Amino acid sequence: MEKSVDTAALPIFSAIRETFDIRKGDIRTYSPLTLAYIGDGIYDLVIRSMIVAQGNTKASQLHNHTSHLVKAHSQSAMMEYLLPVLSEEEEAVYKRGRNAKSPTMAKNASMSDYRRATGFEALMGYLYLADRFDRILELTVLGLDGLGKEEKTHRS
Repeated sequence: MEKSVDTAALPIFSAIRETFDIRKGDIRTYSPLTLAYIGDGIYDLVIRSMIVAQGNTKASQLHNHTSHLVKAHSQSAMMEYLLPVLSEEEEAVYKRGRNAKSPTMAKNASMSDYRRATGFEALMGYLYLADRFDRILELTVLGLDGLGKEEKTHRS
């Protein structure tokens, strides 16, 4: 008999778990690089969704707008604005990600930006796996507001 799951009322990751019959694991045991891996994709999806919602345009323009916001330097800069509002748990996840020894290095970022960005992505991944998409969006708004203020300051 086919399994029928009403996923409409479930948070995103819970809906995926239910649909594909995936058991719930203890996300506190996930490596920070695993959290960063999923967090990178989730943050990219949020930004792509935001950019596409602004209107239909050429794919190259969509890519340019998106890549500016998802690059390591931007994620690193966002953390300056996010650190003061993180809970102790969120800050601990960020620091685990930031301090993780990655086997790769970003091609177009400093080591410090790359590490802070990895921490940012680990935090996004942790929140996603904890079904805290609301918090992902809240932090993204705060971070993007901070980036906007930073860009205005540099233009002045």
